[in-house]
Amino acid sequence: MRSTFKVLFFLKRDKKKANGMIPLYCRITVDGQEARFGMKCDVNPQYWDVKASKASGRTAEATTINNLIDTTKSAIYRIYRETQERENYVTAEKIKNIFLGIEQKQQTLLELFDYHNRERKSMIGININQVGYNNYCITRQQVADFLLYKYNLHDISIKEIDHQFLCDFESYLLLKHGYVRNSLLNILKRLRHIFELAVNKGWIYKNPFKEYNLQWEKVDRGYLTQEEIDRLIDCQFKRKTLEKARDIFLFCSFSGLSYSDVKHLTYDNIQPSIDGKLWIKGFRKKTKTEYNIPLLNIPKMILEKYRGTTKNNLVLPVNHSSNYNKHLKKVATACGITKNMSSHLARHTFATLTLTKGVSIESVSKMLGHTNISTTQIYAKVTDKKVGNEMKMFAQNVKNLDVKLQLTTTQEEVKIEDVYKTLKIPFGKATDIFWEHLIQKVWLNWSNTDRQAFVAELENMENKPTTLRDFYVEFIDFFLDSIKCDNFYNHPESVDINTEIQLAVNF
Repeated sequence: MRSTFKVLFFLKRDKKKANGMIPLYCRITVDGQEARFGMKCDVNPQYWDVKASKASGRTAEATTINNLIDTTKSAIYRIYRETQERENYVTAEKIKNIFLGIEQKQQTLLELFDYHNRERKSMIGININQVGYNNYCITRQQVADFLLYKYNLHDISIKEIDHQFLCDFESYLLLKHGYVRNSLLNILKRLRHIFELAVNKGWIYKNPFKEYNLQWEKVDRGYLTQEEIDRLIDCQFKRKTLEKARDIFLFCSFSGLSYSDVKHLTYDNIQPSIDGKLWIKGFRKKTKTEYNIPLLNIPKMILEKYRGTTKNNLVLPVNHSSNYNKHLKKVATACGITKNMSSHLARHTFATLTLTKGVSIESVSKMLGHTNISTTQIYAKVTDKKVGNEMKMFAQNVKNLDVKLQLTTTQEEVKIEDVYKTLKIPFGKATDIFWEHLIQKVWLNWSNTDRQAFVAELENMENKPTTLRDFYVEFIDFFLDSIKCDNFYNHPESVDINTEIQLAVNF
């Protein structure tokens, strides 16, 4: 990248000496940033040409000053070109230091890591958690091991890191340690953050990750089916530790809380909403984003089960994550579940099942505390069952269209008396005059196509009505279903979050 570069010589008039002479200074400017230094030479201001930035006249003194200026200027231009070619990053201060022979300390990669990690450690509990800090410490050690393995070095200047270094490091993690793609990318993302810090501090000009592609690999996130959840609920455990692990997993499966959030959940987070029902309200430990979740019956029963058994106002007796995940593996075995049960699987399960039961992705995203709905799309796998349910709803909405398509060429009017005769239902009796009147009243307001659709549905029934009363029941069911489908189909926006959450109660 080309930069603006300029060298100027001037008299520093605020340093005028008693004999009237003024010190000569040099100013270097690169991309608007300046660095200046004294030339250890004094000039009579009467013989200084400001426009030309040189001494005027033909005296020996003027010649000496101008030679010094030309030599200095030539040397500075040479340093600028060489530095730009070598490092592709030039500053005015760097050129000045090289010209004056001032040695610049080379910032190294591991020293930068150590500086970063010290800063991070001081922020634990404020804007970073212990796990996040530990991950950077692990990445620092992985880089140190790689430097020793690949280059036999204990550290390296950050200016020497290039695209090939990153490729070699990625290959090292893949081949030497066997990381899967997404775990490897988490390591590289932390290393990229370290170089962003170096750029911000002006130690390097360009982040070597700028043209390095970090492409996530899409994975099929697991979840438990409703049948597997039923097995979890029905299973009886001899060990209380496994029962507790099962209960906490179920609580998360029906609330969407992560392990960290449920571990720190207190009764202060259980609050009544304006509808009078209990909700779980708080902020996610990981992202500090707000979540609001209706408290369903299953997690509510689990809360009552453990009420009074915990300290510090905590809601549930949650163990350390490693112990909890070990217990979940044993729970899965006891329940005949072959999937890899872990704390996060419950969160995936909540997202998937709520979507399957008809809760909108916007509502699920809000309950999970996601900052971006695309994150919810990763968690929430659209199952075949969800597709089936939605197509069933669609089929219900358009169930009359196939009949209408078949009958559009049939112009003969369908009479209610003909329907009675076809079904062999006796009519015209004094005892049935009430049912005949009700049926006739609606029938006359139907279009001929709607009548044909109803007749077609009657023909497909296994147990056809044999009395006017039974006929009326089927008649009104068809009529109400038509109204319901039309209302939903024409006004789907009327479904609010409370209606959607209620669907989830029926897991």
